Amino acid sequence: MSQNRKHRGYKTQALVAEYLKANGWTGAASTGAGRTGSDVINVPFDVEVKARRGLVISETMRQLKERSKDGLGFGVLRLDGQGEASIDEWVGIIRLADLVYLLKASGYEGERS
Repeated sequence: MSQNRKHRGYKTQALVAEYLKANGWTGAASTGAGRTGSDVINVPFDVEVKARRGLVISETMRQLKERSKDGLGFGVLRLDGQGEASIDEWVGIIRLADLVYLLKASGYEGERS
């Protein structure tokens, strides 16, 4: 991987931590490079950040499953062409079971007529 791609990945991880911090998780911090586990610490969930070509989503989901045995985990994907200013448009991926849980906890429960 080129140095430019590595720096983009580290910067992306830091931007996700800052985004979470600005949205209520004031202790959110990037773990930096080379650390195992969640890419963002001091939050009540597991975060896997990806900013690379050739992303295999199943790999991201496997990492989250291995680490998030008792809690919520999600991936954040910065796709090619998405700049820093478009962080609201970056992609979040989550297991379907976790999505259903969150929808129900947010009041989206019951049948539609």
